[in-house]
Amino acid sequence: MIRGILIDLSGVIYIGEGPVADARDALSRIRESGLPVRFLTNTTRTPKRSLLERLSRMGFDIAAEDIFTPAQAARERLIERRLTPHLLIHPALEEDFRNLPSSTDGDRAVVVGDAGDGFTYKALNAAFRELAKGADFLALARNRTFLDADGELSLDTGAFIAALEYACGRTATVLGKPSADFYAEAARDMDVQLDDLVMIGDDVESDVSGALATGVGQALLVRTGKYTPGAEAAADPEPTAVVDDIGAAADWILARL
Repeated sequence: MIRGILIDLSGVIYIGEGPVADARDALSRIRESGLPVRFLTNTTRTPKRSLLERLSRMGFDIAAEDIFTPAQAARERLIERRLTPHLLIHPALEEDFRNLPSSTDGDRAVVVGDAGDGFTYKALNAAFRELAKGADFLALARNRTFLDADGELSLDTGAFIAALEYACGRTATVLGKPSADFYAEAARDMDVQLDDLVMIGDDVESDVSGALATGVGQALLVRTGKYTPGAEAAADPEPTAVVDDIGAAADWILARL
């Protein structure tokens, strides 16, 4: 039974500054079915405000409350646990961490996202020293790669998270995909059980295997974005189906309603 849909953004409905072919039509057809939709992104270089502006320029009508970001999850965790953040993130993302309530407890958390050129030795060492003093270790995501503006794959946050984990001897808490809490929060927002959801993504680890491992009922891998031929062969769990693009994913879902 399919009662709701989770969709990745970058690589699935858009690439760079342009929409994937037929993506707008695919979303329209999905919405006409009456199924609730939420968008889960692991993008950590772009604040939510800018992400919404980009989607609007491409002609997508997506509400802010329907997009779930790792920065949003991190902000909620910092507030809930009264933690003061040490941020190792891209400068553009800092606006999503503004105006946090001040904490007098002294507890700190290192928050790591895709800092891009900010991943210097000095910045990594400063984060390590906070971790060595006992700060919580929060990773916005730990993707291996992302599709860069030049059309090639580039190193993503995961490599730098692994370096810090090795140095401090601790494992980071991942807040974005494939965090079970990240998927569960989207399911609660739709009032749908995880096993009644289908996830659509281009990252076989975070979007597909990650979703299935947390209890999402079905997951479709699209051959757009960061997808590389044969990526599904090593997936565990393996995709429910591999389809050409978001349009084909919509066809697959609508045929099973």
